[in-house]
Order: sequence, then structure tokens, then C-alpha cells
Amino acid sequence: MPIGNTQPSVRLAPAGRAGGAAGTPAAHRGGVRPRPDRGGLRAERFAPYILVAPAVLIIVLLRLYPLILGVNFSFTGDGAQNGTAVGFGNYRELFADPLFQTALKNVGLLVLLLPVAVAIPGLLATFIYLRVPGHRFYRSVYFFPAVLSPVIVGAIFNLLLAFDGPLNAVLSSVGVDPIDWLGDPGIAMFMVVGVHIWATFGMALVVFLAGFATLDPALLDAARVDGASLRQVVWHVIVPSLSRTIQFVFVTTMIGMLTSMFGLLYVMTSGGPEGSTYLPEFYIWKQQGQMNRPALASAASTILFMIMLVVGLLQIKLLERSGKED
Repeated sequence: MPIGNTQPSVRLAPAGRAGGAAGTPAAHRGGVRPRPDRGGLRAERFAPYILVAPAVLIIVLLRLYPLILGVNFSFTGDGAQNGTAVGFGNYRELFADPLFQTALKNVGLLVLLLPVAVAIPGLLATFIYLRVPGHRFYRSVYFFPAVLSPVIVGAIFNLLLAFDGPLNAVLSSVGVDPIDWLGDPGIAMFMVVGVHIWATFGMALVVFLAGFATLDPALLDAARVDGASLRQVVWHVIVPSLSRTIQFVFVTTMIGMLTSMFGLLYVMTSGGPEGSTYLPEFYIWKQQGQMNRPALASAASTILFMIMLVVGLLQIKLLERSGKED
């Protein structure tokens, strides 16, 4: 027998088995799996609801709740019938009022002029993006009107469009008779809408420029290689690529026309001449602020809300359909 310290023989496990045993937690080797942290999973599950809860609360308290109260108030009476339910009496009175009928007709005019209000900032944004001659000038001055107060804008154009103002002076110098821009019922509304478009197109142009930042330049390069003209590039490349941006601008511009023209109307025409420049928001202010008829004003507000909702949904549907056809 050999003399000395003898070591017992050790059998080595296969590498794969040894590695598997070494890489297995003790709890797993003992047959016990770790339990998931239920508190952490519950927190992750409710985290999105907790994050959106403040915004939802603000919308409910400051938007939906007043809307419901206004709709409910529109079915009550004014004056001696204050607080008394009158059913649809306020709505029947509204649709029989010639001034409110004129306001609704002007809403239709705004819908017809809406493509012009969207096309102007869209084309300017296209010129800036494609760097056509003059794009530096547009980039430097496009946002200036948007920072002016509607009262300031209205006062400026009151001077420019006055019967003895600079515009008529220029027309007289070339042999054209003076035009009463703000005193003629046939053209006064067009003047107010034109001033509003000039004063607000800067915001829409910023949105279009943000949309152009997402446009793939390779599409424009391919169109140029194929010999496409500027009109073909705009219609077949830019418009389909910016369909979502165009939808957003359409809806926000329409809402702005229906709810943000009060300042201009008050300064430039005060609803005249002969009530030809009335819009629902001006009619609402007239009934609430001067005629002391809050219930009738609430009914007009409800109708204005429904108009904005229906027009916005129709615009989105039409634009989506045209995008699918393209």
C-alpha cells in the first residue's frame, strides 16, 4: 500500500449539470419558488390611472359639469319664469329670431371659408420647408400677427378699412370708387373673417412646420428624381404625408373661428351693419350681457357646442376618407 496522505477520489459532475446546479438559486433547489411582489404589481397596474386622474378631474369639474348645468339651464325660463321649466321654449325662440338665423348663416359661411383659412398657413409652411424664394421673409414675419390682441388688430383694420381710410385712398388714386368695407352688409362679414385669418394663421403655420419635421426627405428626393412638379409634390407627397396634421389644423381652426372672433366683432362691427356680422358667440354675449337672458344664452351655447361637435366629426371623417382614396 502506498505510504502518505491519501485523498479520497472525487467524481466531478458533468459541466452542464454542475453549471446548472451552480446557476440555480437555493430556493429553487429546495423546491420553493420566490413569490412575486404583489404590492409592486398592484402599484404598476394602477399607476396609469393615478397619473391621468388629475387631468380627468379637471375636465369633469371645469368642462363636463358646467356643460351639463348649462344644458339643464337652457330648459328653464328667464325673468318672471326664472328657474321654471319651459321645455324647448328657448330653442323655439332662438330659431325664430332673425339675428340668430343670421348667426347660423354666418357659421355656414365660416365652414365654406375654412379651406382657405387652412390652405394659407399650409402653403406658407410648404414654401418655408422647400426653401422657395422668399421663405426667409415668411419665416421672420409669419408669427407676428398671432401675438397681437384682437382689440389691437380690430382697431388697426378699422383705420385701414374706414370709408376715408388708406385702402380707399389707394383705390381712388387708380379710379375706383370708395367701398364701405365695414358698412356694407354684403361684404362686412368677409372683411372680419379675412382679418381673423390674418391674425391667427401663425399658430396653424407652427403646427404645419412641426408636421413637416416628421416628413421623410427621401419621399421628396424620389419625387424630384421622377421629375415631379411643385404642384405634384404638394398634392401627391406632402398632403398624404401630413394628413393627420391637416385634420388637426382643420378642427382647431374651425373651433377658433366659432369661439375666438368675439373681440374682432366687438371692435370692428359690433354685430352690424344690420346684424349681418352676428355669430353665435356674439349672440350669446348679447343675450347674457345686455338683455339679461341667461337661459336663452345657455340654449344658444348648447347649439354652438353641437355645431362644433358635428362639424368637427364631419371634417375628420371627410379627411380620413380622402386620405384612404389617395
